[in-house]
Formats: sequence, C-alpha cells, structure tokens
Amino acid sequence: MKDDTKAKKETTKALKTVVESTQLFNINQMILESKTCFDSILGQIKLQMVEFLLFSEREQIAGPDYAPKDGIQKWGSQPGSVYVGGERLKVSKPRLRSQGQEVPLSIYEMLKDRSQFSQELLLKVLSGISTRNYQGSLHYLLDAFGISKSSVSRHLVEATTKQLKELKERLLEGFEPFAILIDGYHMCGKVFIVGLGIDVNGKKQVLGFWEGATENHAVCQGLLNSLERRGLNLGDEVMYITDGGSGVIKALKEKHGEKLIHQRCTLHKGRNVQNHLPKKYRPEAHERYKRAINCQKLEDAKAELKKMERWLEEINPSAAESLKEGQNELLTVHRLEVAPLLRKTLQTTNPIESMFASASHGKRNLKNATGKNVAQRWMGASLLYAESKFRTVKGHLLINEVRDKIKAYQERLKEVA
Repeated sequence: MKDDTKAKKETTKALKTVVESTQLFNINQMILESKTCFDSILGQIKLQMVEFLLFSEREQIAGPDYAPKDGIQKWGSQPGSVYVGGERLKVSKPRLRSQGQEVPLSIYEMLKDRSQFSQELLLKVLSGISTRNYQGSLHYLLDAFGISKSSVSRHLVEATTKQLKELKERLLEGFEPFAILIDGYHMCGKVFIVGLGIDVNGKKQVLGFWEGATENHAVCQGLLNSLERRGLNLGDEVMYITDGGSGVIKALKEKHGEKLIHQRCTLHKGRNVQNHLPKKYRPEAHERYKRAINCQKLEDAKAELKKMERWLEEINPSAAESLKEGQNELLTVHRLEVAPLLRKTLQTTNPIESMFASASHGKRNLKNATGKNVAQRWMGASLLYAESKFRTVKGHLLINEVRDKIKAYQERLKEVA
C-alpha cells in the first residue's frame, strides 16, 4: 500500500514539473480538444455503421461481385441522407437496378423516415433541449447536415400534432377506473383541467384534458363528458381525488349526487390552514395536522382534528373555519379503512402533480404559444411523455378490497335513502 502511495506521489510530482515547465500545456484545452475528437470518432463510427448496413443489404440482394444474381445490376452509388438518433446524416447510398427500375433498400427506406425522426426529436425537447439550442446539442459529425431552427420546428409541429390527436381520440372502453385524479394546469395563459386515472390493477393512464379560461365547473363538466364519449365508465363506485376546488367539486356532485366518493387532498388542506396563520404558529399547526391525518381510525382522526380546531379558534378563527370546511371529504380514506400503503397514494393529488412536473420540464422550451393549438399540442405531448414513465401505484393489491368497501358504503346509502 505504501509503495502504491509513493508511486502516485512521484507521478503527480513529475506531471506538475511538466506543466510548470511550459506555457503551451493547457489542461482545459486538452480536455476540450479530446472531447471534440471523441465526438468526431463516435460520429464517424455511426456513419460507417450505417453505410456498412446499406452496402451489406445491396450485397445480399444482388449477390457478391464474383457471383451476381441474374436480373439485378449494381448501379454505383449516390448521395443520400438518413435519420439516426435524432440526427440527419449524409451517407453514400448504394444503388440497384432491375429491368430498368430502381430497387429500393429496406434499411435505407426505414432510416430516412422523417416521422420517426420527429418522435425522437420531440422526446429530446421534452427532456429539456430547447429548439433554439438543438443544433448545439448534436454531436459534431464530419459529414453531418446542419439542422435549422425552422426545420426543427416543422418536425415538432408534426410530432406534437400526432400526439395530441392520439390523446384526444384514444378510446377508454378497456380502462376500468378505480380512482380518478382531477386538477388544473396553467400553460401559456391557458387553463387545462386534466384527468389522471388509476385502474383496478393500479396502472395509471392519462385520460384527457379540457381547456378553459378558469377552473370552473363547466370546464370540469366538459372533461367528464369527453371521457364518457370515449367510452369511460364513470360509475358511482369510482373514487375522485381533487385539491378541493369548488368548480370541480360542483361538477362531480352534479354527476354523482350523494353517492360521490370524493377524497380531498390532505396536503392542499394543510397548506390552506397554515396560510391563515402567522409563521410562528405554522410548525405546531403542521405537527397537529399531520398527527390527525396519520391516524389509522376514523374516530381518532376526527378527535385530533377537533383538538386542532379548538386550538386554532384561540389563535385565528378563520384558520379554524378553513379546517372545518370539507372535513368529511378530507377523511374519505379513513372512512373506507384504506390500508396505509395505498392510502398514501389516494389521500393526495401527488400523482397528478408529479405528472405536471414532467409537463413543466418540457414547457420551459416553449418560446411562442401564439400559433394554432400550440398550447394544446404541447400539453398533449407533455402528458403522454409523462405517461411513458408511469409506474404501478404502491399498494395496488389492496384495490379490490377498497372497491368492496365502496360498494358496501353505497349500499348503506341506499338503505338510508
């Protein structure tokens, strides 16, 4: 070990002597030049690989030079271009002729498909690459084409239009909803009410969105009607999770009446209460509220909230009123005795907020939303991009148990009525 340490010190000392002995040795410049050379090497390898595939296919179709196949002639080559990894490469395309007609190469036809390039490019932009800086993000290739901003924009319009159409027209008959999260998202001065579904197997799926000026009940109603037109079964046993917006709740009550199974986001309610309080009281309010929400039994949660309510009345009666408002909807998961693992997912709007975070990541590259359906196109593309990263919710094996409890609760409501 000592010998290794001694050798490292001697090497470091020798390098230091070399660096200090010349002004021409610049470490930063060396790294920069090495990076450029490495990029060029990778680009050349990519180019050589594509051309190897093209010439190999020609050899397979026409046969080798010493044993050519009858009726097919090798006809030299010509300049061509393909899309690989989001980049447009200039290649030498081999040619074949048969009975006076050009024989296409299947690999070349596939690689020159611009729509595929558009999808790759869209994913890069949604991942955070600006269209204005896209040219600088490409690997520099020895013989690569330059890609202009206008060309990139055309590709993105094509890709986002396709994504929006896919989302808006996607049929939902095969999706059996267990819970639906509804929340509003603001983009480019517009408001979108978005629905995120969790099916009976715990799989999440973007259900759709509806554009409006505000998060009013008419916009939410438009979303619900759109989902039903596309085949989604919105039965009374479906649980809804919202942030407590009055417009959304009004639309849901018009739809389901007293049978509505609604869970109000516990995080939003906690923030609303704390916003009424001076900063010095907020830590204690947070602890009291957290203790109440974390109770497993409904009676214990109600008792803790009642204690908190009395404490708030001495500090700020408005905060106490805020806590009481919608309290029954706050404890829906307690009333249904949902197990802790699944309860964590169902008692907040975190799943849909996480989806919006992905949409926001791509939205920062949207420089101009004045064109036709620009905001809607980006909204659709961003939501589908987020959907591609969805995972099954934790505690999904308990979903059927919760559904049985919802059905039993609905039966009790019928008996009381």
